[in-house]
Amino acid sequence: MPLTLAEARARAALLSNVSYDVHLDLADAAGSATSEYAVRAVVRFACAEPGAGTFLELAHARDVTVDGAPASYDGRRIALDGLAATNEVVVEARVPYVTDGDGMHTFTDPADGERYVSAYCGMDVTQKVLPCFDQNDLKAPVTLSVAAPAGWTVLANGAPTAVPDGDAGGTWTFATTPPLPPAMFVMCAGPWASVRWAHAGRPFGWHARQSLAPALERDADELRRITEACFDHYARIFDEPFAYDSYDQAMVPGQNWGAMETPGCVTYRDEMLPLGRMTEGERRSRAMVIAHEMAHMWFGDLVTMTWWEDTWLQESFADYMGFRVSEDAAGVDGAFVDFTVGRKPGAYAADQRRSTHPVAAITEDVTDVDVAAGNFDAISYAKGNSVLRQLVTWLGDEPFLAGVNTYLSTHRHGNATLADFVAALDAATDRDVRGWVEAWLRTTGFDTLRVLRDEQGPYLVNEGSRPHRVRVSTYDDTLAPLDSALVDVPASPQPVRLPDAPVLVPNAGGETYARVRLDEQSWAAVVRDLASLPDDTARAVLWSTAFDLVAEGELGSSDFLGLVTRNLAREPRAAVVEAVLAWCRARLVPRHVAPPDVPAALAQLAAACESGLASEPDPEVALALTRALASTTPDTALLERWLVDRETHTGVAVDGTLRWLALHRLAGLGALDAAAIEAERVGDGTIVGELGALRALAARPHASAKAEAWARMLEDPDVSNREYTALNEGFWNPEQLELVGPYLQRYLDEAPAVAAARGQAYTHVLGRTFPAVPLSDADRDALARALDRDDLPTLLRRHWQDRYDDLVAGR
Repeated sequence: MPLTLAEARARAALLSNVSYDVHLDLADAAGSATSEYAVRAVVRFACAEPGAGTFLELAHARDVTVDGAPASYDGRRIALDGLAATNEVVVEARVPYVTDGDGMHTFTDPADGERYVSAYCGMDVTQKVLPCFDQNDLKAPVTLSVAAPAGWTVLANGAPTAVPDGDAGGTWTFATTPPLPPAMFVMCAGPWASVRWAHAGRPFGWHARQSLAPALERDADELRRITEACFDHYARIFDEPFAYDSYDQAMVPGQNWGAMETPGCVTYRDEMLPLGRMTEGERRSRAMVIAHEMAHMWFGDLVTMTWWEDTWLQESFADYMGFRVSEDAAGVDGAFVDFTVGRKPGAYAADQRRSTHPVAAITEDVTDVDVAAGNFDAISYAKGNSVLRQLVTWLGDEPFLAGVNTYLSTHRHGNATLADFVAALDAATDRDVRGWVEAWLRTTGFDTLRVLRDEQGPYLVNEGSRPHRVRVSTYDDTLAPLDSALVDVPASPQPVRLPDAPVLVPNAGGETYARVRLDEQSWAAVVRDLASLPDDTARAVLWSTAFDLVAEGELGSSDFLGLVTRNLAREPRAAVVEAVLAWCRARLVPRHVAPPDVPAALAQLAAACESGLASEPDPEVALALTRALASTTPDTALLERWLVDRETHTGVAVDGTLRWLALHRLAGLGALDAAAIEAERVGDGTIVGELGALRALAARPHASAKAEAWARMLEDPDVSNREYTALNEGFWNPEQLELVGPYLQRYLDEAPAVAAARGQAYTHVLGRTFPAVPLSDADRDALARALDRDDLPTLLRRHWQDRYDDLVAGR
């Protein structure tokens, strides 16, 4: 039973002054057979209406008692009746560990057998860890103690106040936190490898699994530098001081999100700390996420949205600040270029689906937490980021930050809404912020900025309803730069005259959120020689435009592949190479290429990679091209030679990442059997090898291999989130449509029950891994019928509707 908006409003009106004193008993957790832990929570609160009743959430627990007596408990809610003006309730229970990243997640590291236990919370999830009033606007201080095994370190929102002596097990206690929304509770326990230091009068730390200690040591200076640079930058631009007594950051196993902004102890998925080589793009992305999560310490944690219609208030802001601050403070070059070509295209796609919603949704439209879960999407992140960037361009940086600081200071340690944020911005400027908000944040869709020409020369038309301030860049017919200037484009069809130049590119700096359509003359020059355009952001904008043209049916897949063939080999920026090739594999091939043409399309991508490698590119570009070549080449002898030589024919070392990409491809081509995959798994000995082996086993082009993978994916109730994803990536091979095609109906039939049993986070995994293969008209009809099911979980329905809308777009 999901929490509804009406229930949350009623409970918030009834209760106040909530606090939690929590004890978690993990003393036996080092044993891998341990399946549950004990929790004791003392919950104190005031009640505005003595005699009334309410409920605490606690999911899937057993042996639940309240004040020592059996509780009135239905598996999700504990009834609290006959409340007094002030109340103290003691709840004790036994709660299961999970492997799906949705609650008290447990992971045993195959590298050394060590076990890690971490509470990953978030919306509607904290109740899977401890009893609580699981809603944002009942923020409460938390006092935590944890009984942990010998040799373990425990991390939490508060700084530790008592630590067991030596290597003995015992109880860790932590300082009482400032008021936290329940979703922001965190606890991470295990034999962590740690790097600690002091900064700005507080303890700081980075932590990772013991088997990742070499990678942590390798990157410790970089991680510390980025952390301090971002922290000091926020301290300068925000008037409110950092509100928490410590700042730990942990690379944790099995997390579903890229990271979680839990105050005082931020958690990141530990794929961000690989033992093998990291690309510069991966390092930029990690720096951006560090800056993003740190922004949440103020925007989301210090001041928290009241209900989930204002998801954007924390996510859009943090996403914008993550890219901005990683560039401005941490010295990351080109973070917004990565965003423009890698993330922003997903926002345009999302904004054309039936599930689109305003960046700031209407409160009553977010009826419960299941509906809200669907709004953690490309609208709230990538579109919101883009819209805020346009707001700063339109409003100016100084008024923007002044409004932000008024908002934070006015609502510190409390909850707020869009109206509160708008009022703060409005007070900082004489511009019409409220009108801007109505045009940009309360509406869906996007405008089109179209370049046209007539006898007087080129002009720009806004086919939409919002004002834009954008950079228009001009080039000669060889794409050499001529000029660039900011242009105000009104929210009307009135044309804006542009300089008479052979090539014109609006939004060349990516300042706004709008579709771009060039005139025929400009687009012909782009198609001919895009790679020669010197500005990285402008190239990113134009590649993104090409993605959109394909999605809209205005550019055929063969024409797009021609664009790739002519330009990718000369593309100088690795992030653009990675984004283009990733889009081809994830979108172009499974959605826009006819099934018989898939092998030829992949071979054409492989040839483009080979051509780029032959030109001796920058090492980062070479690595991007080599990894893509490993995933697309039909040449089994080439891949086998790499594995033997431990180096590619272009001199790129074959590290663990590249090795498993090659093994996956060899398995999919039928050139690797189960025994060889098992030998590779044993030789690897890490979780990367375990997942890589699952991926390769599922990729083999044999009916028995597909049946075995399917049984593990959809029929094993204990398959973890990472295991499911790896199997899925191997299973749905667009070159094996005859083998995997019949499984689409099984996926549609079986996934709803799995989603209902496993919960919100696992449902996201099921939905995001919708079969990535070309679908026939009959397949689309089957998906349409599945969407008519009455028993389809809300969040899975959202994912499937999105896939259906993508499939019919541009037809």
